[in-house]
Amino acid sequence: MIRINNLHKSYTTGQNKLHVLKGLDFNIKEGELVSIMGSSGSGKSTLLNIVGILDNYDQGDYYLDNMLIRDMSEKKAALLRNKYIGFVFQSFNLISFKNAMENVALPLYYQKMSRKKRNIKAMEYLEKMGLTEWANHMPNELSGGQKQRVAIARALITQPKIILADEPTGALDTTTSYEVMSLFKEINQLGITVIIVTHENDIAERTDKIIRLKDGIIESVNGKKIAHKTENSLAYV
Repeated sequence: MIRINNLHKSYTTGQNKLHVLKGLDFNIKEGELVSIMGSSGSGKSTLLNIVGILDNYDQGDYYLDNMLIRDMSEKKAALLRNKYIGFVFQSFNLISFKNAMENVALPLYYQKMSRKKRNIKAMEYLEKMGLTEWANHMPNELSGGQKQRVAIARALITQPKIILADEPTGALDTTTSYEVMSLFKEINQLGITVIIVTHENDIAERTDKIIRLKDGIIESVNGKKIAHKTENSLAYV
């Protein structure tokens, strides 16, 4: 589903150039449940933005479902995101002036679906999340766990092939975090590829593959150290 070859990414600020990703090589198969770990500055958020077609890269190749993703127009990138990818964020990113149902239905608005149809669909996904009774509540009336369930329902409503979750349990207590991870496991069992960026070991241990980043390189996969081929290139995962 995802194939990354010799991926490099740098940012330039003033006269300084920061080399964030340094020749990453890895594959993620369709239907895998994967976590990407690393401390702040390791490159995990940059990698997630590239995989989510939110940012470009400088060198290497990124294939999504055997399509080369490179230097795309924003229109084409948006179409691919809408078709393939659902996003879940630590801060939930719910629209404060829309209720739970309207937040879940929002992606279907961009697909030009009628309001009636998208609201019916949104209710179906809220029911799957156990939130039917909360459909007309505003985000400030929901708990953290409920907000994240709404966000997951919103990510699923377009029936994506991949869910990208950026620190999805970072703002939740331990019990709620485990409940959210159980949801991700259920989603994964439907055949959807799930990629979770986290810094929490107990969350990563609930996934099938753990990719650890350090200083822009892959340090290990499932605890196995990755041998470096060169200074800026790594063995295949």
